[in-house]
Amino acid sequence: MTVLCTGYEPFGDHDVNPSGTVAEALDGRTVADHEVIGRILPVAFDAAGPAMADLIDEHDPAAVVATGLAAGRSAVCVERVAINVADTVGVPDNAGNDPVDEPLDPAGRDAHLATLPVRETVEACLAEGVPARVSNTAGTHLCNGILYRTLALLEGTGTPAGFLHLPATPEQAAATAAEGEAARGGSVRPSLPIDLDERAAELAFETALASTEA
Repeated sequence: MTVLCTGYEPFGDHDVNPSGTVAEALDGRTVADHEVIGRILPVAFDAAGPAMADLIDEHDPAAVVATGLAAGRSAVCVERVAINVADTVGVPDNAGNDPVDEPLDPAGRDAHLATLPVRETVEACLAEGVPARVSNTAGTHLCNGILYRTLALLEGTGTPAGFLHLPATPEQAAATAAEGEAARGGSVRPSLPIDLDERAAELAFETALASTEA
């Protein structure tokens, strides 16, 4: 049996996307007796959803954990809800799409709640020393978009799914700090090492799979 972990390719001014790094690192690992399928999704509104649908059709995963970068957040954020809105807030996707106040699905519901155990995942992370918190907004860019589409795809199947927003890596934070004159008193954005991101994703799967067995 399998579980599916997705991340995103680099976008905007980010040369590296830690979510893609996590998906690649977890690919082929075993978590709770399930093989992890790790894949990188395109940063494009018209391509990410179909790519996720193809992966779910191909692998029939027992759980889905999507991940994405949220530079500036200080901990792994386990998202509670996805809303039916696409708005890049001035940061177009990699295909040049720049939606403003558009529905992801004109015929879809206003929102979907994550179906993996959100609070329990945060508690599992904190118990292992991984900084994490519940988040009540995934934004309106592609991270929210893929969570919304994934939950819609899996609605009624009983397959738990959710989304983890990951902070910048220490290397990204250092590079940004250097550009921002940190050596002269400028700020440094929060960061988290990749190995803790990876563990957060594993714990999300472990918690989700345990919930289906309860």
